[in-house]
Parts: sequence; structure tokens; C-alpha cells
Amino acid sequence: MYSFELRTSSTLPRCSRVTQKARCAKSRQSQSARLCRRTRSSPAQLDALEPLRQEARRDLLAESRKHYAVKLLRQIPYLGPIRSALLVALLETPHRFRTKRQLWAYSGFGLETHDSGEYRYVKGQLRRNRERVTVLGLNENHNHDLKNIFKSAAISASSRPGPFQEFYAALLTKGRRPAMARLTLARKIAAITLTIWKKGVCFDANELHRQAA
Repeated sequence: MYSFELRTSSTLPRCSRVTQKARCAKSRQSQSARLCRRTRSSPAQLDALEPLRQEARRDLLAESRKHYAVKLLRQIPYLGPIRSALLVALLETPHRFRTKRQLWAYSGFGLETHDSGEYRYVKGQLRRNRERVTVLGLNENHNHDLKNIFKSAAISASSRPGPFQEFYAALLTKGRRPAMARLTLARKIAAITLTIWKKGVCFDANELHRQAA
């Protein structure tokens, strides 16, 4: 008969514990070395992609010049040639949206109210809760690329001189929080984009304060 003894870490010989610690230390050093190599190679890989990015940018701008809508949208401050070209590529036509609120919803700027705790159990029976908790937020089902365009344009416009910055400052004066003021500015830019594209008119800064966002 043979007897087997299960040894724990406390019962292992001292040399075995030292060997395990050395292996762990060596493994950590190896992982750190691999991480350093990947970190050093990442800038080189990004630099290699830069010519492709510039070529894609040139092709996008060349193609966008063929569309009259891009010329219209470039009048809007801080949209610029790239954002205008992307808007035309993503939306294709403004007549998809009957109102600006439809565009807001598609862009992720539509307001939604979410209910929490509408029903609860009272003595084993399901009853409607009189004290309903409602949360107001933006719609989650939207085009993320489109939202990024309007959102980045609003951030740029709010931090640089121009008619949009004056509109943003007026909102702050009225007590709006900066985040809510930027949201209102993004909705305003989207509404102006839809109007100019649909009607084929020029951008007029005087109309900025007449229309409610």
C-alpha cells in the first residue's frame, strides 16, 4: 500500500516556493516587455495609416464637390467641408424628415420619458403605483455617426467666436447648464441644416434667435 500526502503551499519545501516566486516574477517581466513592444509599435502603425487617411480625405472632398447640397451646408459655421460631406453621405436627402423633431430623433437628440415602478405588488396583488418615477433623457435608438457630427460641431461652435457662441452664451445667461446648452445648440445646428438643405437658402445669423430650438 502506498500513502499519498497532499502538500499545500505552507508545507512545500522552501526551494519550491522560491522557484514559484521566480517564475511569477519572470512571467510579469515577460508580459511587461510584450506590452512595451506593442506600445512602441503602435505609433509606427498609426504613421503607416496616415497616407491612407489623407488619400481618403482627398477622395471624399473631391466627390463632395459634385453635390450642390454640400455647398449649401458649408455656409453653416463649423460644419466645414468634411462634416458637410458626411452629412450628405449619411442623410442622402432632407425630405426623409418632415419636421426637425424627426431629424432630432434620428440624430439622438430626441427627448424621451422613461417610467420606473409603474406597478408594484401590494398584499400579493399587482397595483398601479401612484408615485411614478419618470426620467427624462435622450433616445437611444439613433444614428451614432450623425450625432457625433452635430455634437462635435456644437462643441467647436460654443468655444469659438461666432453667432453660435453668442447663442450658447445667451443660454448660459438664462441659467442653462453647459451640457444642456450644448445639447440645445446641437439641436439648433441640426434644425438649421434641415432648413437650408430643404429650401436651398443661405445661412442667416439673424434667424438664429428667431427660431426656437
